[in-house]
This record gives sequence, structure tokens and C-alpha cells, in this order.
Amino acid sequence: MQSSRRGPTDLTLTELPRPVPGPNDYVICVGAAGLNFADVSQSHGLYEGGPVAPYTAGFEAAGEVVGIGAGIAHPLPLGSHVVGSGGGAFAQYMLMPAAGVHPVPEGWTDAAALGLVLNWATALAALRPLGEIQKGEIVLIHAAAGGVGQAAVRLARHFGARVIATAAPEKHDAVRVLGADDVLDGRRSDLAEEVLQRVGRVDVVLESVGRTTLRTSLALAKPFTGRVIVFGQASGPATVSTDDLIFTHHAQMKGLHIGALATDAPDMYNSVITELYDLIARGIYPPGAPSVDPLAHGPALLEQLEQGKTIGKLALDPWI
Repeated sequence: MQSSRRGPTDLTLTELPRPVPGPNDYVICVGAAGLNFADVSQSHGLYEGGPVAPYTAGFEAAGEVVGIGAGIAHPLPLGSHVVGSGGGAFAQYMLMPAAGVHPVPEGWTDAAALGLVLNWATALAALRPLGEIQKGEIVLIHAAAGGVGQAAVRLARHFGARVIATAAPEKHDAVRVLGADDVLDGRRSDLAEEVLQRVGRVDVVLESVGRTTLRTSLALAKPFTGRVIVFGQASGPATVSTDDLIFTHHAQMKGLHIGALATDAPDMYNSVITELYDLIARGIYPPGAPSVDPLAHGPALLEQLEQGKTIGKLALDPWI
């Protein structure tokens, strides 16, 4: 239970009754819950549209269907294992809206499926329908050691792009293993100059850091044809003015929130999910291997995530 807007340190274990499904909800017995930077933002009250404290935290989970809302037209059978998003994922049982539920791929554990509807879906949406990535183009991926970043590196390489990645120096080896061509320290003051020296302007930038990197991202994107896809602000919000866009930065900027994509552009979102399952079937998207910890470790892990000390996908098991 998140009891304040003071951050993840005020996240506590609380006894609550098992939820009852609404007409279009499934009740999920959570096998694994994913941690995301959105959980950090929400704990500080900075996630637009998020709940007011106190609330049960967590967005993303995978688990077993144990309850079915009466209004679901073609419900999955009880016992199905699914992955999806909804409020209250840091719990043993949660409600998950039927529209956001997807099957756990055959042979995968619940934990292995975490990231499918958030991290991998965000990375693929940023690269394909929004980023319009083409073979031979150059992609700059910020925060490449995180959940979305790692997925984006794998996907960009699969699509034939050259990948320039940024991450903290201690995370460079983990990013290189994924196939990045160059890995740089995203905090260096001369990042733009270094990228320009190595590859020149880039075709696509995946921007999730915000305040400390957005202007660099815009400066590095090719004029008019370069695409900057903004889907996060881990270092804080950044402001771009009309003067900036008219006189200084001429790249295309596109915003991405995967939940809003699902709601406002369902055809595009469904095409992303369909392509992800195809990538899974072809072995291009492998089962995830998140670090799994007890639910009680959630506050400490979210603090580490906030401080940029984590690598890859993190998960909580509410039963240990």
C-alpha cells in the first residue's frame, strides 16, 4: 500500500480483502509483478492520472485467472495464465481490465512474460509505427540498460539498424551483449559531440530520460527526417518551445504512452501486440529472465530504480 506522495519508502505491506471483479475485469492471482519507473513517478504523485494515496501500487503483472467479470463477452477460462496491466499489481490478487489481458506465451513462466505489454510493447511501438525504423538507419537509445532500453536494443538490431546506446559506465557490458554497436555514458557533457564524431546525425532517438538529455536528442536527430520518440522523463520533465522547434531543432517529435496508445489508437496497439507474438514464435523475442524478489523488497528496489542503480527487468513475487 502506497500511503503518501513521498516516494517508495512509504510503500508498506497491508492486509486487504481479495478483490471482486467488475463487469469487465478478471481477478488475477499474481505470480509475478513487474517494477517500472512509472511506479516511482506514481509514488511521488507525478504520474498524470494516477491514483490518490492511499492505494495499492503496481501497474504490471502476470498470473492465473481466478475470477471473471460478468460482462466479458468471450472470457478466458479459469486457470489461464495471462500478462497485462492494471492498478494494484503489487499484491497477491488484483483486478485486470479484460481489454489489457494477453496470454502468457506457451512454455513461459509468469515472470518470463513480464515486460511484454509494457517494456517490449513500448520499445516496438517507438521503433516501428512511430519511429518508422528502416534497415541501415542509425538509432540512439537512451537508458539502454533498463527494461525498455534492452528490448529496444534487441529490436533495433533485428530490424537492421545501427545502435548507439547510452547507459552508466558500469552497465556498458550488459548493453553490449544485446548487440549495441556503440555504448556511451549518457551523463557526459560532450555526448552530442561524441555521437556526431562517431556517426553524425541519427535517424531515430528513443528518449526516456527527459530533462538531462532531450535537447541533446533533438540536436542529434537529422533535420526534418529525424524522429525523436519521447516516452519517459526519468530525470524530470523538459520544456521545448515553439521557438526551439522553428529556429533550432527541426526534428519530428512524437510522444508515446503505451496505455494511451491502447486506448486512443487500438488498431496500432493491436498491431504491435500481434507483431510481438510473432517475434516470440520466431525466437527473436526470448523469454524474459527478470530478477525476482519478495514483495517486501519492493520499496528498496524502487529506490534503486529511481537512483539508476538497476539493470534489466525487476520483478516481485507476492507469495514469498
